[in-house]
Amino acid sequence: MSPASVEQVKAIQPTGTATAGSRFVRACLRQPVDRTPVWLLRQAGRYMPEYMAVRKHHSLLDICRTPDIAAEVTITAAERLGVDAAIIFADLLLPFTPMGLDFEFLAGEGPVVHVPVRTVEQVRALRTDRIDELSYVARAIEKVTAHFSAPRADGDQLGIIGFCGAPFTLASYMIEGGSSRNYIETKKLMYGDDIAWPMLMEKLVTVLVGYAQQQVEAGADVIQIFDSWVGALGVTDYRRYCLPSVTELVRRIQSLGVPVIYFGVDTASLLSAMSETKADVIGLDWRIPLDEGWKAVGAGCAVQGNLDPITLFAPQDVLKDRVREVLAAAGGRPGHIFNLGHGIVPGTPVENVIKVIEWVKEYGAQ
Repeated sequence: MSPASVEQVKAIQPTGTATAGSRFVRACLRQPVDRTPVWLLRQAGRYMPEYMAVRKHHSLLDICRTPDIAAEVTITAAERLGVDAAIIFADLLLPFTPMGLDFEFLAGEGPVVHVPVRTVEQVRALRTDRIDELSYVARAIEKVTAHFSAPRADGDQLGIIGFCGAPFTLASYMIEGGSSRNYIETKKLMYGDDIAWPMLMEKLVTVLVGYAQQQVEAGADVIQIFDSWVGALGVTDYRRYCLPSVTELVRRIQSLGVPVIYFGVDTASLLSAMSETKADVIGLDWRIPLDEGWKAVGAGCAVQGNLDPITLFAPQDVLKDRVREVLAAAGGRPGHIFNLGHGIVPGTPVENVIKVIEWVKEYGAQ
């Protein structure tokens, strides 16, 4: 993080956010902490009975768009697991609606955009002036922040994480109409239209910065940028078609006075380039040992990760060894946040998730 950004973070501490008392935020800034902070990707999800009880009565989008319910789901998971940070319950694709792009979730298929964006005319039609329609996420963050305003028994304050998708990942959903294996339509537009692609990147950055600002003003201590599908790019394509827009997004969010975590999947070959965004933290997936990933992003950056989420199905003696392995690779250096290398999957034993949190607290003390 640049010195100016650090000063901005210090400047907002008196406003009532959890920054000053949060080991999670201090770790994001590579400051010393008493132990390794821990939270988990998709920690509020379909593996948890409390969440499934809510889903019996509400769709995913209903939960996201109803602040009381989104806050309840976020708070329940954080308290049940005993993590050091709560990430607001939302979905990457929520900005599509105010941009004028309808989508829905279909059982067994995930998100579906029925009219994909594949022409310059469609890109021009995307709106950037209706960001206020996303304010329900900020209202949920306000409720979560208020709930966790008091320090916990150990004197630490829970960190509050807001998030958004990265321009490439959101563009790929827009263009493909959903998830994809080969991203053919996305790359066709990326390679073949030097007007539509930059325009789409610019519009997405504009919307995402406004969206992140709402979350920060509501109390988010950190913003995580999810670039879930960026692993589909080679290094040359990443640098040319993706790096400029995500760097701009990172810079503008940091200017709001909060650290930024930048996370992608299947990104071992991209880590050095990803670090050029100057994000405060780079999230590592499980495909690269944590110490090798940290070397790739450089010592001037914090890292988050990187236990394989499927290890949570393993016997507890195996799982414990893997937790120790990740912590040993971090070596107690300031700037490590323990997490998974991707999200918790349905069917994961809750008791194993809780054990991981307990072991990190035990073995991650310095």
